[in-house]
Amino acid sequence: MDTRMASIGDAAALTRVLRDIIDHTGRERPSDDAFVIRQYLANPASIRCTVALDAAGEIIGFQSLIRAKAGNRYDVPEGWGIIGTHISPRAHRQGGGSALFRSSREAAEQAGLERIDACIATGNASGLRYYEAMGFRTYRESTGIVQKLYGVRPVRLIHLCQAAMMSDHSPACRVGTAANGLSTTG
Repeated sequence: MDTRMASIGDAAALTRVLRDIIDHTGRERPSDDAFVIRQYLANPASIRCTVALDAAGEIIGFQSLIRAKAGNRYDVPEGWGIIGTHISPRAHRQGGGSALFRSSREAAEQAGLERIDACIATGNASGLRYYEAMGFRTYRESTGIVQKLYGVRPVRLIHLCQAAMMSDHSPACRVGTAANGLSTTG
């Protein structure tokens, strides 16, 4: 599966991917060209937006990696990465997600990120499986949302969980494994 950095000229294709997902899942979300440009292609916090291409060169998915700013809607600490993955349902299980994450991980390393957060709806089983397969581990849950963490650089996940529990008083923080560079030892 080929990937490349997204450009403003890709807005209509990214919009199509989002609309394919809406048609398949029934979950409404913003999906017009203006939103795609603002959120993914011209976002000042963007580190990288990558597209996945099928054999014919058509965009079948994209992944956005941004640097978290203070007060972001996901309640992710400032300076962490926030990732979002959008794959057309007709292209699931074809390697696009893995190819996209290789590009995003490289961008995260180059940007000096230590952690990447993925915020997934609890009803999005394929999204939850995807992020687990990429090495993300659950560190926080709230009503309808699971937040998964990827350690770009080795970090002590136990301390992140303790901080998460102190910040939102949530006992739902779980410790993952060291498979993704996250250490669970004190």
